[in-house]
Amino acid sequence: MKKRNPWSWIPTLYFAEGLPNAIVVLVAALMYKQLGMSNTEIAFYTSWLYLPWVIKFIWSPFVDILKTKRWWTIAMQLLIGAALGGIAFTIPGSFWLQGSLFCFWVMAFSSATHDIAADGFYMLGLDDHQQSFFSGIRSTFYRLAMMFGQGVLVMIAGNLEMVTRNIRYSWSLTFYLAAGIMIAIGLFHGWILPRPLGDKAEVADGEEKPTFKSVMSNFSETFVSFFKKDGIVVALLFIFFYRAPEGMLTKIVPLFLIDKMDAGGLGLSPQEIGL
Repeated sequence: MKKRNPWSWIPTLYFAEGLPNAIVVLVAALMYKQLGMSNTEIAFYTSWLYLPWVIKFIWSPFVDILKTKRWWTIAMQLLIGAALGGIAFTIPGSFWLQGSLFCFWVMAFSSATHDIAADGFYMLGLDDHQQSFFSGIRSTFYRLAMMFGQGVLVMIAGNLEMVTRNIRYSWSLTFYLAAGIMIAIGLFHGWILPRPLGDKAEVADGEEKPTFKSVMSNFSETFVSFFKKDGIVVALLFIFFYRAPEGMLTKIVPLFLIDKMDAGGLGLSPQEIGL
């Protein structure tokens, strides 16, 4: 394996993991609000976009046996960039809602898959000591990506609205910028990411190559055994009710902030929300 300084790729790896999440969670809702959609429609359409992160465990076994985690990481970053570019392209068009939602779905599934591959690659690319050392650093850059997406991108879109006096054009340019960032990161990682010896799609000598049937069989056994654990129902209910308020607030708060005061909101501009 060619040695690479972890500082050269971990910050950008986790920045790329956090940025799509920020765009789906907040930026999409604000964009649709600026484009004239109702709060009900926005909450319904954008809430479904988080589904891929919830069910990503379904296809995670196939990320382990098809290609390498390095390949999945780079491919998903480029696909996310392409999806962001698709959103930017469709916003000014007549089918902007259908087109942008399709691209958001592509981005959401790609980002969920990227999370699987990137976290696995992190474990393969570092030794135990490095994993411990960079644990906080990767979280920091993930949060910086969230701040950039929910803050800087929103402020850029708001300022462009004031300059161009064209809401669709402003958000289109903003998404083109996000697309360029993700594609640049993907190309950079194609060059800088190490190639760990353990990052192989094929199996070890003497072992049978897993088939679709064997993977699904093992997955089913693991899934069933998980729900047979003592107290699992109570634990899952606790997690659900613990996180449910945060999930609801995440979608509603941005709409409350941007709604006009006569509609019960605070009447903030995108620049103020981003700040």
